[in-house]
Amino acid sequence: MISIVEPTAGVTRDRVSTFIGRDDRYFELIDTGGYGIVDADQLSEHIEQQILQAIESADLVLFMVDIRDGVVPLDEEIARLLRKHGLDVIAVANKADNAKMFPAAAEFSKLGFGEFLCISAKNNLNKTVLLDRIFERLAASESADRPPEPAMKIAIVGKRNAGKSTLVNAIAGSERVIVSETPGTTRDSVDVRFEKDGKTIIVIDTAGIRKKSKIADSIEFYSYVRATRSIQRADVVLFLIDATVPVSQVDKRLARFIADEYKGCIIVVNKWDLAKDTAVTSDYEEYLTALLPGLRHAPIAFTTATEGRNIQSVLDLSAEIFKQATTQIPTPKLNKAFEAITTERSGGRRRAGFPKVYYATQISTNPITILMFVNNTGLFDENHRRFIVGRLRSMLPVGEVPIRLMARARSRRTFHKGVR
Repeated sequence: MISIVEPTAGVTRDRVSTFIGRDDRYFELIDTGGYGIVDADQLSEHIEQQILQAIESADLVLFMVDIRDGVVPLDEEIARLLRKHGLDVIAVANKADNAKMFPAAAEFSKLGFGEFLCISAKNNLNKTVLLDRIFERLAASESADRPPEPAMKIAIVGKRNAGKSTLVNAIAGSERVIVSETPGTTRDSVDVRFEKDGKTIIVIDTAGIRKKSKIADSIEFYSYVRATRSIQRADVVLFLIDATVPVSQVDKRLARFIADEYKGCIIVVNKWDLAKDTAVTSDYEEYLTALLPGLRHAPIAFTTATEGRNIQSVLDLSAEIFKQATTQIPTPKLNKAFEAITTERSGGRRRAGFPKVYYATQISTNPITILMFVNNTGLFDENHRRFIVGRLRSMLPVGEVPIRLMARARSRRTFHKGVR
């Protein structure tokens, strides 16, 4: 599911896009907010601006009407807008759940876009026919090739009004998502593609998180789920902290979730220009480390997104975190580090009942996952694992990313297979 689907009118606000492919031909499908919807948060003007930007950049427009409502004044207004821009249009009558409803589409022909194709998005009725028409119209388009795979996906998360959408626009260099002082403006998770140094990067704008007890409706619930899923599919997470307010329980909960998912993370302290009582960065770093211990390894950046300050530094740091998270550590180098850690921990003495790592190997990246063959898995409790991870970070080029440790008891069979 790309966009949130909910009976409430006006759920979609930003431009939400995805690529659709068939036989090595692709197009980008952009979902926009409803034109003319009276937004409860007074964002109608922002929504319509996003619609106009989508129209101006489009090669083809799907003009969708509700067959059950018949022609309404907003349909006529949209028709005038599309004619004004001289766009290539496919006219679609949605919510035609069965063939008996099809004749009702004849009324829409007076809008000036010919016969409307009857579909039911909910029931997948005539979806294939619609896709055929889209690909036929775009047959001569130069942009129909397979989109480049993103080199990195960056999710921007944080509590409401921390400045996530402002940061997205600053990174993308355009007004890609709606920015407003109204908390909860962003609802969907919006993937924004941009090019940097010849590489495609996706930045994911997410809905602001707040306490579960304050989630007011199903829209906020879906927004929360989308935000957490965005963390899971990201390569790097930018965790936004609002410098003008104290770290909250929501911040702490988000930090735990990011840590539990073993995601490479940068703590981005935004609105730093407005922080009057926390002007010393070193003090604020200590403050964050104390309150967010699960992310003590994560680097901290200070930004003012409204002015684009330190945005390039955050992007460069994101690339560095991604590089660390995808590092493949040579096995000899890894085991040399474990030998040094064991010697350091034991003081060079071999004692019965002391946790010992016979052999270690890296089994995956992002997160870096290391399998240890040990004498007794029960001896490797959370504290001991935390100690090992801390020492590995200081000894190997992975000092700012999560490391997942797995322990397996070494059996005689394992030893005979060459694991030492």
